[in-house]
Amino acid sequence: MVAGLSILSWVVYGATLEVCPTCSIRTIREGVRLAQPHDTVWVRPARYTEWDVPIDKPLTIIADSGAILDVQFRGQGLIIHNVDSVTVIGLAIRNIAFSSLEELSAVTVLNARYFRLLNLRIDSVFFGILVEHSVHGEIAHCVIRSSTSGHDEATMGNGIHLWKSDSIHIHHNYIEGMRDGIYFEFVTASLIEHNTSVGNLRYGLHFMFSNNDVYQYNWFERNGAGVAVMFSRNIQMLHNTFIHNWGMSAYGLLLKEIYDGVIQHNRFIRNTTAIRIEGSTRIHYEYNVFIDNGWAVSFVGGAYDNFFFRNDFSGNSFDVAYFGRPNNNRFMENYWSKYSGYDLDRDSLGDVPYRPVGLFTYLTMQVPETVVLLYSFLIRILDLAERLFPVLTPVEIQDPRPRLYPWHSLSSEA
Repeated sequence: MVAGLSILSWVVYGATLEVCPTCSIRTIREGVRLAQPHDTVWVRPARYTEWDVPIDKPLTIIADSGAILDVQFRGQGLIIHNVDSVTVIGLAIRNIAFSSLEELSAVTVLNARYFRLLNLRIDSVFFGILVEHSVHGEIAHCVIRSSTSGHDEATMGNGIHLWKSDSIHIHHNYIEGMRDGIYFEFVTASLIEHNTSVGNLRYGLHFMFSNNDVYQYNWFERNGAGVAVMFSRNIQMLHNTFIHNWGMSAYGLLLKEIYDGVIQHNRFIRNTTAIRIEGSTRIHYEYNVFIDNGWAVSFVGGAYDNFFFRNDFSGNSFDVAYFGRPNNNRFMENYWSKYSGYDLDRDSLGDVPYRPVGLFTYLTMQVPETVVLLYSFLIRILDLAERLFPVLTPVEIQDPRPRLYPWHSLSSEA
């Protein structure tokens, strides 16, 4: 468990200030200005046309359903900066304009501690939530959507964007139509769980230079390039679903320069490539399910000491694509739907090793156009001959004890 994420509750004392069109306080900005530290600003249902609302004192802002902060493309929404203990609950924020000079967002958090953003409805925005140089925060139960239906990556921002922050808990959010659903850069000891990230232009989740983080029980679907975890250490990826990420450069999960990670109990269903591994070392893959993908696992250079243990590979066009030396990458007790060996001692493990890298896999990686021959009889004969007398494919890449029965249910229904 990530340290520091169980201390996000605190006792709030103070007065309550009511904001509404007929109240003595008619704007959110005025309510924040008049409030004393640890007061509560209660925002009643109405449309509030405001922008760049600063919050620089400990406050709780609670909005009723129907309370909308309409920025009208004139700036940012809420700006929480240089403060401890700010909570914002239930506010709808919309209409944040694109800017080529600054990352305009519905909520910006700068140099803050113990902040909470809960049940926000963020729509038609450039960036959704932007957090920089902040610690001990929670972003939960928010809905975030983009300001554009176009496909120009340069004019789109990220849903939840964190930079140089620590101990942030992001959970139960729905993010759609952004550039990256969730983006981490230089973020440590943080937890991402139970989020749904769908239909984003680039990545559903994007990690860069972030160590000792956990993401689990998330759903990533129909994202332009899938999920990317890059240049990071000690990442735990558990119980996630990667589904329907299709395209020439699309992956369920792209790993680039990742070290000492754990990938367990994930489902990879109908992706062009389920996992692409580039320069990633000492990753433990266990109890994952790969169903109906183009390539289930693709090794592309510089991967050492990875271990695939008790995973299920079913219905993939290619189970493993591999080039170069074995580099002590090992497979053990995985289920392979294409395995045709026997089990004389009835221990549910095959007596003949399975070699998941076939000749045709090698050919298609060299010449992608040959994939049109995938189901031809000639290719099947050549592939069988290569398995019996390997010349081009790595002999050492094999599962010496393949499982005869799946470890999990292999339904491809999402």
